[in-house]
Amino acid sequence: MATLTAVLRRPSFVLRNRQSPSLCTALALLFTAITLVAVAAPSLLTGVDPNATNPAAPFVGPGSTHWFGTDNLGRDIFSRVVHGARFSLLIGLGATVVAVVLGTLVGISAVLGPRWVRAGLLRLVDITMAFPDLLLTLLVIAVLGPGPRNTLIAVALGMVPRFARVIRAQTLPIVESGYVESAVALGTPRRRIVGLHILPNALLPLVAVATISVGTAIISVASLSFLGLGVRPPDAEWGVMLAQGREFLRLAWWASLFPGLAVVLTVVSITTLGRRAQHRLAERGLA
Repeated sequence: MATLTAVLRRPSFVLRNRQSPSLCTALALLFTAITLVAVAAPSLLTGVDPNATNPAAPFVGPGSTHWFGTDNLGRDIFSRVVHGARFSLLIGLGATVVAVVLGTLVGISAVLGPRWVRAGLLRLVDITMAFPDLLLTLLVIAVLGPGPRNTLIAVALGMVPRFARVIRAQTLPIVESGYVESAVALGTPRRRIVGLHILPNALLPLVAVATISVGTAIISVASLSFLGLGVRPPDAEWGVMLAQGREFLRLAWWASLFPGLAVVLTVVSITTLGRRAQHRLAERGLA
């Protein structure tokens, strides 16, 4: 899972994506829509209880009765994959939203704050950027403990430095622009300048970056759950299912294959949409 982001950034992947952008975008939209349905109303996709065990039917292969087969406890893997989208996607989205808010506050403060605040925030961001995101999340989990809420906080804090750097880079030229200088010369209050002139222009390019970061957050959530530090069993979550299925790969390969595919396809779909949005913004000179 750690190498998935690197694969998405390979020139071959980007080239294939550019050769048929309409088809890739349509497929990404379709799969993302299905995932959102699984989050909002999983009963529309399956009526099976994801935690219902059947000792008489362990390790049943994929078929008409159980589309993705069953695990060692006889639980329906398709139902668990569908219900697992709620944990993975909601925690990933929530962590990204929290990271955007905190990163925006830090990034703007690093430009508009007093000199000692700017210097301190820049040093703090530089130090945290020296560590991988997953390492920062592990440090936070070590302090807060495992669990869905703490996982959201840990993943969000791991992404804050990245958003802070982007916001700071976007804010610097805006502050030096003519319309902001004119607003300052007219005596416009600082809060009004920030709300009307700086934030809208600084946050617009962040939309594409935030969309791509949702995929990274989902990988982090699944990684923490895989290590036993995120969502805990018996809850259905993709990382938890991967961790449980690895013990039976020779006997029941499907127990890990389908939750792994769910992670990969979700991240690829969201990343494709984010890249597409980034390309559109670049064409309009907004990114």
